[in-house]
Amino acid sequence: MRVIEVRELNLETVCPGMPEVSARLDELGKGHRIDRINWKDFDYKPEARFNIAYGTEEIYIKYYIREKGTKAEKSRTNEMVCEDSCVEFFVSPAEDGIYYNIESNPIGTILMGSGHGRHDSVMADSGIVDNIRRLTTMGSQPFAEIKGDISWSLTLAIPLKTFFRHNIDRIKGKSFRANFYKCGDKLSVPHYVTWNEVKTEKPDYHRPEFFGILKFI
Repeated sequence: MRVIEVRELNLETVCPGMPEVSARLDELGKGHRIDRINWKDFDYKPEARFNIAYGTEEIYIKYYIREKGTKAEKSRTNEMVCEDSCVEFFVSPAEDGIYYNIESNPIGTILMGSGHGRHDSVMADSGIVDNIRRLTTMGSQPFAEIKGDISWSLTLAIPLKTFFRHNIDRIKGKSFRANFYKCGDKLSVPHYVTWNEVKTEKPDYHRPEFFGILKFI
């Protein structure tokens, strides 16, 4: 099981600008690789990394992606961004079995759900999702698949209040269970890679039993 010690950023404000957040995450180094191929029918592995940190009221994540092609056709909150080039953060902040899935495409369109598993997962209200701040290198306009050697990044600032089924006022000293994914269900080269190993017969990200651990130190 993979474990990350997540450090607090020393920020001047509670809600710093996204360019500052992005730059501070860059300072953390090359980051953690999303590099596990779990399903032999999907053996393409894009270069996918992320850095993660936290502040007083937010969790910060920056994804760094390099792939053969990318797509961002979904532009409305809670559309199926997994069909685009997609990065995903699944996180369970408590021991009650409830997790949240925050899925994003290259232009920052987000789908967010919550539940105990795929069977009871429900979409979050768009007003909650809209509180997640984001900064992308691919602009904000949807586009069809672009083929070639494509690199892009996406920075997210996720308020603690986003986890609406829990009352989280601080995370320093706590541990969350989580996994990170890169996928592209409807790209010309579909792929499914994970940070922590997922031992299922077919691609399935809604499996909290295979989450790793984030320790907020």
